[in-house]
Amino acid sequence: MPSAPTANDIEMASSTDHKPADVNMETIEAVSGHEPHNNGRDKAAQLLKEAGHSVVVSPEDNKRILRKIDLAIMPIILVVYALQSLDKTALSYASVFGLIDDTNLKGLEFSWLGAIVYVAQLVWQPLVAYFLVKFPLGKGVSPTCPASRKRGAGFCATMVLCWGITLCGMSAAHNFGGLMAARFILGSFEASVAPTFIALVQMWYRRSEQTNRNAAWYSMLGVVNIFGSLLSYGLAHIKSDVLHSYQIIFLFCGCLTVAFSVVVFIFLPDSPMSARFLTTDDKLIAVERLRMNQQGIASGEWRWDHVKDCLLDVKTWLWVSLLTAISIPSGGISTFGPLIVKSFGFDSFTTILFNMPFGAVQMVATIGGAIAATKYKAKSPILAILCIPPIIGISLLLNIEYTPKNRGLLLFAYYITSVYPAISPLIYSWSGQNTAGDTKRKVTTGMLFIGASAGNIIGPNLYKPSEAPHYTRGLRSNLALFCVIIILVGLGVAWIRVLNRRHAAERVRMGKSAQVIDLSMESNKTLAKHDDAVNDGKTAGTVGDKAFDDVTDLRNEDFIYVY
Repeated sequence: MPSAPTANDIEMASSTDHKPADVNMETIEAVSGHEPHNNGRDKAAQLLKEAGHSVVVSPEDNKRILRKIDLAIMPIILVVYALQSLDKTALSYASVFGLIDDTNLKGLEFSWLGAIVYVAQLVWQPLVAYFLVKFPLGKGVSPTCPASRKRGAGFCATMVLCWGITLCGMSAAHNFGGLMAARFILGSFEASVAPTFIALVQMWYRRSEQTNRNAAWYSMLGVVNIFGSLLSYGLAHIKSDVLHSYQIIFLFCGCLTVAFSVVVFIFLPDSPMSARFLTTDDKLIAVERLRMNQQGIASGEWRWDHVKDCLLDVKTWLWVSLLTAISIPSGGISTFGPLIVKSFGFDSFTTILFNMPFGAVQMVATIGGAIAATKYKAKSPILAILCIPPIIGISLLLNIEYTPKNRGLLLFAYYITSVYPAISPLIYSWSGQNTAGDTKRKVTTGMLFIGASAGNIIGPNLYKPSEAPHYTRGLRSNLALFCVIIILVGLGVAWIRVLNRRHAAERVRMGKSAQVIDLSMESNKTLAKHDDAVNDGKTAGTVGDKAFDDVTDLRNEDFIYVY
């Protein structure tokens, strides 16, 4: 099969000789489907081959297409993740409004209601990884392309619909067994959400753009802690002779999710190659602007050699360890946080309201951490810095007496501890930006969430209700884990340096330059200032030649690892 345009091909073109693609729309959309065998190439390579000419992406074109992508993709991602966060945290709100007493929960049963969602996610992650490679993420149906209509409902929309229905059904559970069954099914459908969003961000955005987009959808946790608290406060005031307050919360959140699944089904596209909001020519620009990522877009083929590369890659286990380490305190604090605040001496409604600043801190820390990491082109130092406030906050919670006169200081300690959610999206981005190859990216993401699920299972069970109000065992273990994260970040930086030196040596062996320019991490403003094309082969050397060959990062000597 003829190859896609390489960096050397692009070097011969200029931004002034770029012309609209003379390629049939139906052909492009058929290429974006999952039926044809692609001989180990990314589907972007097939699209560029059909175009028949080189495409140079100017900073102006890049800015224009990025704006279109943000408007079409990000609102859907943000709302879906907010709904998932709301559905998941509905349990903690329900605990404040009588769930534990009304359903006769004993001992660690409430802890297991928090953990069982992650047991389901852990079980389903391998299959989710496979589905993300093989199935279309969105509907992507076009009236001009019969082939696209054969692909059926989008994976993401189907999962959103199913978990919304499950949450509605959870209002009918009246005991521990019923709640456990409903929560397990809920977790099974929610298992796909975050991995799908990571895949979407990798599919649509340059590496320099990915950190802020991952942080944006993850920051919905903070938004939900603010508005979810208000929503629960309002719903709990509804008087009903039939339903308990927590049942009303479950029903409302579930119905909201079911309704939005229709929006996802209609508007979420499969990939840049089939997006209806892009013209034929813009599709080529949307694909070509991702060349310097060297990560590919979508192949539609499951490759076992990529799975092997993933399992043998030291980085994979580093990311898994990091995400497990942060998910243990995350699982515990998110489940028991409202109960901790209530133990400061507040009633149920005041507890819910005092949980709102917790969400505001989460949101500011998540967005702020991502902006800093993008500005300095490094996630590792920001990750280490973000561990410091939780270390201070937990230390205060462990050493201050829980009395009314100490409420202010206790709330301060609780709020600065809530900086920790900013860590997870940086780990997702650090991993995503350092992994290439379609199957390897999806498998790596799946393993990340296996680690996250394991951490969220362990976390709530470190908090024993019998240890209330201080929850000493849980808080001490969380304190130790934030220190472990700092150590793991240092090891990650050291290993990435080793890998970059290996690739530099391999380039020299092959007669290439040891030093290459990573345009994928440059901002559009910087590229425009130097009048560089986003995919300029002349500037970047041979970087990008293998961008759409569906090869893993370890097998591409031009791949540049980032800190």
